[in-house]
Amino acid sequence: MPFDEKIIISSTGALALQQIPKELVVVGGGVIGLELGSVYTRLGTKVTVVEFLDQICPSLDLEIATALNKILTKQGMKILTSHKVLSGKVSGNGVEVTIEPVKGGDKQILKADHVLVSTGRRPYTEGLGLKEVGVNVSNRGIIEINDHFQTNIPNIYAIGDVVRGPMLAHKAEEEGIACVENIVGKGGHVNYNAIPGVIYTHPEVASVGKTEEELKKDKVEYKKGVFPMMANSRAKTNDEPEGLVKVLSDKKSDKILGVHIIGPNAGELISEATLGIEYGAASEDIARTCHAHPTLSEAVKEACMATYDKAIHI
Repeated sequence: MPFDEKIIISSTGALALQQIPKELVVVGGGVIGLELGSVYTRLGTKVTVVEFLDQICPSLDLEIATALNKILTKQGMKILTSHKVLSGKVSGNGVEVTIEPVKGGDKQILKADHVLVSTGRRPYTEGLGLKEVGVNVSNRGIIEINDHFQTNIPNIYAIGDVVRGPMLAHKAEEEGIACVENIVGKGGHVNYNAIPGVIYTHPEVASVGKTEEELKKDKVEYKKGVFPMMANSRAKTNDEPEGLVKVLSDKKSDKILGVHIIGPNAGELISEATLGIEYGAASEDIARTCHAHPTLSEAVKEACMATYDKAIHI
């Protein structure tokens, strides 16, 4: 994918432009691309996102990803899934990006002021002297560890973005604590099924636990409850009614398996669901817990009510 270096803006650091662009092409419909695309859309930029796969943020629950796509499109962002970038070049004071459908078809040239390349992240482990001391590193630069964060060199441990798992600051923090506990003999542990992920678009997206697609793949029988933010009084009062809360629980035990949220303050709301998963709560446990009114958190309660029985405000 040959791009002129003068037009590449790195997505791994701050996006610094001389002025707000009128048009921006974002290559990659993942978390970082959508977050920055969302920011510039709200600043008045005409944003076009080009994503190779057939959905944005492929790790998201499909129902949530579809809803997010619709919301961002409604806000003015143009999202082209199942498209690949062939090339990009400087043209006058702007840039031209040539794309085509993944399955074949007519090429299309997108013209913009700038292009943001946001096609993923990788561990930054070069130059750390790992090869010199014999630490095993995968071909993708990931430091190989056991379940106690220990590398093949007994006195060297690794955590965070340089090891397996999601590249999240809060995941690294939990690993750091567990790693030190293991070193001093306390048996530290991280429950990776209870690590929330947040996408800071507007509205926010937050998830924890299993997606519906993962449960289907694993042939897990489950129940599903959904509650729309438009039925939540606080969201309506704040004029932020778009989004939903989706809860998945085990069909027999009602144990919460996954929670997915689109809406205002989703990154805050997901904490209750994360606590529930960590302690093995059932959807009925949250549904029968009193929530203050009017609050956004009532949407989580109602989604849990819809999971084990039925919501009362829709």
